[in-house]
Amino acid sequence: MKSCQKYFYSLLGITALLSAAPFHAAWAQTAPSLGAASGFSVLGGTAVTCTDSVVAGDVGSAGAFTNTTCAISGGMPPATNPAAGGALVDLHSAYTAVQSMPCTGTLLSTITGPMTLPPGVYCTGAALTGAGVLTLDAGGNANAVWIFKIGAALTGTGFSVVMANGGQPCNVFWAPNADVTMTTSAFSGNILAGAGSITLTGGALAGRALANVAVTMTGANVIGCAALPGAPASCKGKDHDGDDDDKDHKKCNQGVGNGPEDCDPGHSDRHHGSNDEDGGTPGDPGRKGGKR
Repeated sequence: MKSCQKYFYSLLGITALLSAAPFHAAWAQTAPSLGAASGFSVLGGTAVTCTDSVVAGDVGSAGAFTNTTCAISGGMPPATNPAAGGALVDLHSAYTAVQSMPCTGTLLSTITGPMTLPPGVYCTGAALTGAGVLTLDAGGNANAVWIFKIGAALTGTGFSVVMANGGQPCNVFWAPNADVTMTTSAFSGNILAGAGSITLTGGALAGRALANVAVTMTGANVIGCAALPGAPASCKGKDHDGDDDDKDHKKCNQGVGNGPEDCDPGHSDRHHGSNDEDGGTPGDPGRKGGKR
């Protein structure tokens, strides 16, 4: 695992995920389908602006795209432009589906943790402001799902959303009815900003930032779902350049030094193969040329 990834996990308070139960496809039965939007870590309808940030995964925009000293391990505009339009349609469908789900719990307009919530559909008709620590406790069920329906804006400053007892960040869905603003927060989940924009300043997000309008990142770290520990092929999402190889999205390179099952986002050569695929390099035959 790359040191920068460990840093992100530490920021998010999800180091425990490294030894937690793996992702399972069954969770999708109780969660809204993201369709083509699932293949993006960051998606904006009108614009994506990235400044001094790090994104593990694909970035898409149906409008403008500005990259100022950002490190993006996956695809980005213009390569992802053809997929962005369809992904936004699916984002809208997912957002609409969430709005029709019955509430199982009510939230106050302010979370000033520590607070712990079991899986469920939580609703507030007002804006939601977060600070402190919110723990989402799966009770040992890695398929547990949390959905948050918010009547207005979602705002957090120094707000940490921590997964516990097998909970998975990508099983969490935040659906506000206005803009999302996170400042120096360690946030977890899929942000479905179906009616507004997303602004991330500092801090980190484990999950997806999907907005019908714009996404702005400044000094932020976004770890997409495919880059999180234990994510299988089913969590990778769609291929965005028209071919059928999944390396486009996750860019795994099982080359020398990464271990037999590790992944090196952003450093594989999808068109020429990894050291393993080509039989290694001089002095190191790889898997084809010698026993590992």
